[in-house]
Amino acid sequence: MKLGIVGLPNVGKSTLFNAITNAGAQSANYPFCTIEPNVGMVAVPDSRLDDLAKMYNPEKYTPAVIEFVDIAGLVKGASKGEGLGNKFLSHIRETDAIIHLVRCFEDSNIIHVDGNVNPLRDIETINLELIFSDIEILDRRILRTEKAMKGDKTLAEELAVLNRIKAALEEGISARAVPLTADERALIGDVELLSMKPIIYVANISEDQIGGEFMETEIYASLENLAKSEGAELISICAGIESELAELEGEDKQAFLEDLGIEESGLDQLIKASYKLLGYISFLTAGPKEVRAWTIVNGTKAPQAAGKIHSDMERGFIRAEVIHFDDLMACGSMVVAKEKGLIRSEGKEYVFKDGDIVVIRFNV
Repeated sequence: MKLGIVGLPNVGKSTLFNAITNAGAQSANYPFCTIEPNVGMVAVPDSRLDDLAKMYNPEKYTPAVIEFVDIAGLVKGASKGEGLGNKFLSHIRETDAIIHLVRCFEDSNIIHVDGNVNPLRDIETINLELIFSDIEILDRRILRTEKAMKGDKTLAEELAVLNRIKAALEEGISARAVPLTADERALIGDVELLSMKPIIYVANISEDQIGGEFMETEIYASLENLAKSEGAELISICAGIESELAELEGEDKQAFLEDLGIEESGLDQLIKASYKLLGYISFLTAGPKEVRAWTIVNGTKAPQAAGKIHSDMERGFIRAEVIHFDDLMACGSMVVAKEKGLIRSEGKEYVFKDGDIVVIRFNV
């Protein structure tokens, strides 16, 4: 999973990136401090793996991983090359989803490129640049499709979908907010639209706004309405607090969260939101050699899920031996689980569930 962090300059992108990845990206109080994207790999916390590690004492412990990309601040005119423009748009194009960080705190010591804090305006600035870039892409695709239609009338439906999306973009509506059926999405699956990418809006708040008060404000309500209209996720994070959390571990970290009245860190919130947004789940493999989490799209059938481990397993798939994590923990061991008949043999039509522990039987 590759998530790109975007936003205007000086909204806290690099501060948040540093906090969640401990990668040490440069962070400064002026635009374009970040030029080339910083990349950090983050292990997905999963207490199930910890429990399995206690059971097996494995040689290797391999959690799922998310790749975070800190993309430089976009400005008005980026789609036309302003600021560092199209280069950054190409970085966004390479991600699975967008984390759009928007500044919701006041601080006279941190300059704002537009002079004052206005979250909806800032979001519109970024979204319009993605939309302008998408319109150029659609214009070229529509022209190509119209030419091809002279010899292939089956392209009429595709053209209708392209024109419907373009009409929405021209109204300032992101492509992700355009209602499309699964078949319509398939028709334009090869058209890479930036404003079609799944998005998590992240409100960067001050320490004073922590504790639920921010969620009672008009600003939060307006952000929530925007997110709902696009099928997006919305969370609030204090990037400054995340920086302090990054320096703590274990009980110290938990005590700090409790003192602030926070149930989970911003990183945990981001991971949950990204899995939900992209429809991802994790299945597990466990044994003395390794305990490991594997990320798949919810609804993936057994052979394709096995292919995440190795292509030979998908090609020569015979069956999957499956037990759910909760059932294994209730039994205390695989031996007891087997005696109770809780290890099932599943075929090619079985859909993996979150928390399934599997052994793949295959032959090539």
